[in-house]
Amino acid sequence: MEKNNFKIIYTIFVFIALAAFDNIIIGLFPPLFSKIAADLDVNIAKMGVVSAANILVTALSSIYWGYLSGKFKRKKLIIIGTLIWVLSVFLTSISKSYFQLLLFQIITGIGLGCIASIGFSVLTDSIPYRMRGMVLSLWGMTQGLGGIAGALMASLIATRTSWRTPFEIVGFIGFFLIILYLFVEEPTRGKAEPELLEAMKKGQSYDYVIKAKHLRMILFKRSNLFLFLQALFMNISIGSLIWLPTLYIYKIVQQGYGMDTAIIASGYLYAIFQIGGMSSVYFGHLGDRLQKKSFKGRAYLTAIFVFLTMPLYILMFMVPMTGLSLPEGTNAILIFVQLLKQIVTNPWIALLFVLSLFASAAQSANTPNWLALITDVNLPEHRGTAFSMANLSNSLGRTLGNIGVGFLLSIISVHYKEPNSYIITLSLLQVFLIPAALCYLLMAKNNVTDIKKVKLTLKKRAQTD
Repeated sequence: MEKNNFKIIYTIFVFIALAAFDNIIIGLFPPLFSKIAADLDVNIAKMGVVSAANILVTALSSIYWGYLSGKFKRKKLIIIGTLIWVLSVFLTSISKSYFQLLLFQIITGIGLGCIASIGFSVLTDSIPYRMRGMVLSLWGMTQGLGGIAGALMASLIATRTSWRTPFEIVGFIGFFLIILYLFVEEPTRGKAEPELLEAMKKGQSYDYVIKAKHLRMILFKRSNLFLFLQALFMNISIGSLIWLPTLYIYKIVQQGYGMDTAIIASGYLYAIFQIGGMSSVYFGHLGDRLQKKSFKGRAYLTAIFVFLTMPLYILMFMVPMTGLSLPEGTNAILIFVQLLKQIVTNPWIALLFVLSLFASAAQSANTPNWLALITDVNLPEHRGTAFSMANLSNSLGRTLGNIGVGFLLSIISVHYKEPNSYIITLSLLQVFLIPAALCYLLMAKNNVTDIKKVKLTLKKRAQTD
């Protein structure tokens, strides 16, 4: 029994670690936009297209990976997908033109698509039902930490070496992950469902697999539709936040500092200002508790915090960095220590930190409960595909948010200079959090119906088998 528990914990650990990597690669880009654009001799606005293309292709390919995960061995699929993105990340690091950069990042997206859909499918079969929200919060939180790690890696390493070095490092780490996969034991499909527990103990297997005719049913299930829409609206707002390091850079330059100092400091600020996201675990646990009382619990809880995210971020964008005191140059340690002092001694930086803490905490309630809901309302063999469809909606939102920043900036920059143009642009895109919150309220009733149907179907299958 202890050996079995170790295998479950090891599997969860590996796939939670894996979840960070698609966001590490996404997080690498924003702090390096100016350096890559200068090296390849292209307009900086084109960097947003590369980032958006990677996100969109990742989402599109995840649908196919998700469909395959409902039919074939998931361990082999994840190894193949990881090999694809690892090799293409190495190729990105040797790009000699904008076309090569775009092409290699599109291929990277094809490989990364397996992480979200197959990783989600494996995790939901590994996690005990009572801990679903809490453990999925770790999976979601690791993705957020991956984005922070990518931004920090880019800011610290690229200022001392080249923009290519961070991609080389991520590629090497990816090869190490492939070795870890070899020792993962793929869980039995449906293993974590309480309705199937007794049947599993008797040696019965869950042999149901997804079929092409199921796709329409998955797509148009009421709870799924609202979850897809919620992901779209939420990620238009969240997708725009990929430009936060750029906003910080302009605010720091406004205080009289050079670009290298601003890049390093912005990477640290981006990481520090996401600390509130660590509360994701608590909100996942709270969602688990509320869901035991009512199948509407998660939806109502998350709606409240998604709505609160909007005013908190807008206020955070508006606070200036007046009186910011940093050592000039590229000494990353000295800059980091001074930033920590500023949080204590400079009231403007302290206010920024407090607002970011509450904003990122409120935002963090979304991921674990959204993941748990899409798990609860879909059958085990449908979850990889349902999540992939939702992830497409998620990534379309991120892409629209990313491109939306560039579109609005081109209009607003005519009337306002940096950083005010960025403050106004990012604030406008937070309005989409209102319909994102409303989607949870509208889906609550459907959640009750769809979750009961899943449980009833599993009970019938357990009795039949």
